[in-house]
Amino acid sequence: MDKEQLKNEIGRLRREKHAVIMAHYYQEDDIQEIADVIGDSLALAQQAAKTDADIIVLCGVHFMGETAKIICPSKKVLIPDITAGCSLADSCEAAALKSFIEENPGHTVISYVNTSAAVKALTDIVVTSTNAVKIVNSLPQDEKIIFGPDRNLGNYINSLTGRNMLLWNGACSVHEQFSLQRIMQIRQDNPGAKLIAHPECKKEISGMADFVGSTAALISFVERDSATSFIVATESGVLFEMQRRCPTKQFIPAPPEDESCSRNVCKDMRLNTLEKLYACLRDETPEITVNPEIASKAIIPINRMLELSK
Repeated sequence: MDKEQLKNEIGRLRREKHAVIMAHYYQEDDIQEIADVIGDSLALAQQAAKTDADIIVLCGVHFMGETAKIICPSKKVLIPDITAGCSLADSCEAAALKSFIEENPGHTVISYVNTSAAVKALTDIVVTSTNAVKIVNSLPQDEKIIFGPDRNLGNYINSLTGRNMLLWNGACSVHEQFSLQRIMQIRQDNPGAKLIAHPECKKEISGMADFVGSTAALISFVERDSATSFIVATESGVLFEMQRRCPTKQFIPAPPEDESCSRNVCKDMRLNTLEKLYACLRDETPEITVNPEIASKAIIPINRMLELSK
């Protein structure tokens, strides 16, 4: 089948099976174009909690499918490619985090949503980059906090809140790869362009940015800001939504260290394709499952996140 036939068949299957297709902003353009819901991690979790669909097809990475399944245990949750993982989630294994918590007693444990269900089950509150500062600020100033797994996001939160959270030493391989030297060259070549960055970026990048925020916040910023050109330091899939909302503005992907590449792409996010999405809906597999005992613990910090995000 060609691309248009695939899209038509996906639409037919979606209607017949009462399914909803949810896609992260880092998915390929064709998937974002046909998704029912497009969003960052927080928005996808919020929409999963609201949907009345029988089947959720989560076009993202594995931890996002797990989060949707934990929120909606009675629904079938599918992911086009079950091997789509996350370097950040992989940097924090549950057993290692459990030992770290035991070595540092008396701390409230805050985990980024980019973690496995097993890690969430060890957590007091889950956060996303959208709500992390708000949630940390909701806790007493003297509360001792362990934050993981992203050290860059943790350092950024510390700088905004005046906290001294104990940070897990993890990072996102995509956001770690941006080249400061190449970004500075782009700024020089485009003097009116504003640099916007995700807080998962290294401090040397976020520290020179005109605006730092979650994926959704970056999109909102370019919509309302008067600038007409932006250098975007996050996964380049987000440029599709930015261009859709602001067709007259210019969006330049911030480049990685690898000089053979002009933009940063998450290879795991891009494992999902139209062909796999079609097969996933047709066959209702691969299906996301979560151990019930783990899910019963993980839902508690997820619900705290959703409640504190209102």
